[in-house]
Amino acid sequence: MLVLESKSKERNILLAVTLSLVACCSIALIIPNVSSAGEYPSTLRPQYNAQLTTPAPAGPLPAPARWRGLIGEYGPDDDILIILENDGQLCAMFKRGALEPLNEVAGNTFKFPAPGAHAEQHLIFARARGGRATQVAVDSVVLKRRQIEPEGRANQLRVKPLRPVPELMKEARAAQPPKETGEFRPADLVELTKLDPTIRLEIRYATTNNFLGTVFYSEARAFMQRSAAAAVVRANRRLRAQGYGLLVHDAYRPWYVTKVFWDATPDDKKVFVADPSKGSRHNRGCAVDLTLYDLKTRTPIEMVSTYDETSDRAYPNYPGGTSLQRWHRKLLRDAMEAEGFTVYEAEWWHFDYKDWQKYRIGNVTFEQIGLHSL
Repeated sequence: MLVLESKSKERNILLAVTLSLVACCSIALIIPNVSSAGEYPSTLRPQYNAQLTTPAPAGPLPAPARWRGLIGEYGPDDDILIILENDGQLCAMFKRGALEPLNEVAGNTFKFPAPGAHAEQHLIFARARGGRATQVAVDSVVLKRRQIEPEGRANQLRVKPLRPVPELMKEARAAQPPKETGEFRPADLVELTKLDPTIRLEIRYATTNNFLGTVFYSEARAFMQRSAAAAVVRANRRLRAQGYGLLVHDAYRPWYVTKVFWDATPDDKKVFVADPSKGSRHNRGCAVDLTLYDLKTRTPIEMVSTYDETSDRAYPNYPGGTSLQRWHRKLLRDAMEAEGFTVYEAEWWHFDYKDWQKYRIGNVTFEQIGLHSL
């Protein structure tokens, strides 16, 4: 009896030792070899990170194609009706008030549901040949479409300058930025695409496709102060995990260009340009204008408004457009804010870096930055 018990104990001990060895081997296979500096080997890093990456959240479905030509603004300045899409429902919003869903009756006819402020009233849209609505009749009241966006397939809204831009350019090049006092960091402008080649550029001010229809830059390049540029690179990497990249329209901007913008822009549009007597955060190399592009198709993502659009649609909290457009706008904003940027109150595409006050107003041209940017 004692012999049997002894053999049984030996088997149990052997089994426990075997299980311990198996567990240790399994842990050794799972846990990468960490260096004395606390870093994982580069060959293991991608696989390790991949396990921690969460699937990208899916955005809303695109608005039905038959509604796209109806979405927009209608009526006079003091009584604006916004037609928008929200979660698969065409909706109306009077004077930025409550959102009212619409029931589709047939073709271009919709009806407000009951109960509600406009219960049982009909909306009948009239379309042009291309399918874009030109007006909507709310029962007997006809509201004309507001021409606030670019015409046709254009992606840039134009502003008529107060004076000829060549005249303003000559004056601005001869002027000097405002004098600043205090301690500032030395300028350290670096080129975004040299830090991250996956960041794409569409520098409108190096072409005539901008709000003043004039070439302002001799080169299509984008520079920022090093800390701000590094933050943009981090935001781009964050977005790449979700299938998007950053498309940059403008970054550092010489002060004289800001002065031309201000002097050329009508007073009712000056909220969209910076006062040269104070300087722009673009002048300091800490502001960037950008949007998203699709990594698979390499095409820009459609937002609520076009870039540099001087309309209410440009505001980051504008309620119109489609659910998908607003979702993409928020996706961009969240990625930039996570890296220390703040969106400008009147432009969803404009982001200011947190350290902008620490740099002087700059007025050097791209050519003067040149090869010394890195």
